[in-house]
Amino acid sequence: MFELIIIIVVVVALILIAAWAAFNGLVKRRNRTQEAWSQIDVELKRRHDLVPNLVTTVQGYAAHEKGTFEAVTQARANAIRAGSTGDPTKIASAENALSGALRSLFAVAENYPQLRAVESFLQLQETLTSTEDKIEYDRRYYNTSVRDYNIGLQTFPRRLIAGLFNFKPAAFFAAQDEDRAVPALSLSSFSAPTTDTATVPARPSADPEGPAQIS
Repeated sequence: MFELIIIIVVVVALILIAAWAAFNGLVKRRNRTQEAWSQIDVELKRRHDLVPNLVTTVQGYAAHEKGTFEAVTQARANAIRAGSTGDPTKIASAENALSGALRSLFAVAENYPQLRAVESFLQLQETLTSTEDKIEYDRRYYNTSVRDYNIGLQTFPRRLIAGLFNFKPAAFFAAQDEDRAVPALSLSSFSAPTTDTATVPARPSADPEGPAQIS
């Protein structure tokens, strides 16, 4: 009888230890995912801050392109609004739309060689390129964290712990195929003498989209 009690105690202790380890593992993965998302959020806000100055600079040379400027401004407003939801899926959609609007803006800028001599414009372009690269790097790290976290939610015994403590799956932050390249102004065909601007490398492939929002 005493041996049976010892066995039961040992089994219960092992179950509690496994549950404790599973819970802590999920917490660590969830925190890593949330931290990775916060890094993306910082860069997205920096991107949003660049847009008004970029629009103003180009507008000084192409004031008649009112529709393009309004589209960029509206896309930025939509991206900021989506950011307030905290939903990576909605934010990704809005940011992809903003990328498309920025490409249109840069297409307009290509028609004005004078912009190549505007230092503020070149600085804005360089800063935007750097910001886009950081977003891409952070996005890949975030999606890797989401993958590991979601796998943890689906494997035993973490699946039981996840249901018991209401852990929710996280959503991937995915870019559309056409939005994986940073919007950039091609200056190679301009004749005004100045230093060459760097071209933007192709952005890596995005991870697939995942399930729901971070709890």
